[in-house]
Amino acid sequence: MSIASESMKQQILPPLDAHDGLPLYRRQWPQPEAGRSILLVHGLGEHSGRYQSLARWFWQRGFAVQAYDQRGHGRSGGARGGLPRPDDLLRDLGRVYADFAISQRTPPLLLGHSMGGLVCTRAVLDHRIEPAGLILSAPALQSRVGPGLQQLASWLARIAPGLPLGQGLPRQFLSHEPSVAPAVKADPYCHGRITPALADFIFKAGSACRRDAAKLSVRSLLLIAGEDRLVDPAGSQAFAEGAPAACLQSEIFPVAYHELFNEIASIREPVLAALARWLEAGMWRPA
Repeated sequence: MSIASESMKQQILPPLDAHDGLPLYRRQWPQPEAGRSILLVHGLGEHSGRYQSLARWFWQRGFAVQAYDQRGHGRSGGARGGLPRPDDLLRDLGRVYADFAISQRTPPLLLGHSMGGLVCTRAVLDHRIEPAGLILSAPALQSRVGPGLQQLASWLARIAPGLPLGQGLPRQFLSHEPSVAPAVKADPYCHGRITPALADFIFKAGSACRRDAAKLSVRSLLLIAGEDRLVDPAGSQAFAEGAPAACLQSEIFPVAYHELFNEIASIREPVLAALARWLEAGMWRPA
């Protein structure tokens, strides 16, 4: 394992226009002569700036790293928590990934957390992108919202798709680390909003991913938070059961809350150790 120097520099890239002209904010941590790279995709209500520590972890292992703010999040354009068209997040990911891949020697890895994990999973299953490997951190493959509210979201998505609503997610269960929830609350680029259109996408895409798990053809690592209170870990377990064993390795961390990479050290370190083993074993390389 090659360890880079500690002089990691973040670069803010010019915004990338999405298919509809909406600007997508990007940041990167370049690695001169890097032979491998990774794109990080954040979750609902947050932004790419919260992934500085994870970016450093990959950068120290010789990866060029890029991340972006999904539409309606962070510094990217769009109504907060909005989704004009059902496939906008998927098309945005495809655009950002393709632009990043052009500058890399080999196809980048892809890592998605929570809603970002859902977007990554759906994009890979649909063959919108073909990353070198896929890493999923507590992906939103199954919601804790009941069928009644999901049906309501579907109905509202047709008549009032952009209606601003509160997410209602319990931030106190993001992590056992007590500083995480207050930091998210104080972060001006985090928000607690969602629209019926985005909620409907999350519910339907999660169900479709579980149904289509057998179609997975990219080497993948699935990291499951056993005590997740924001998404239902049963969705990840169902996906793991349905996916080809040759493609997917899953690891469950029984006492972990949702943000595996922001957990207390006693939980975070085993998560990173599992990720390091997967990378070092070359499980992400094409068969």
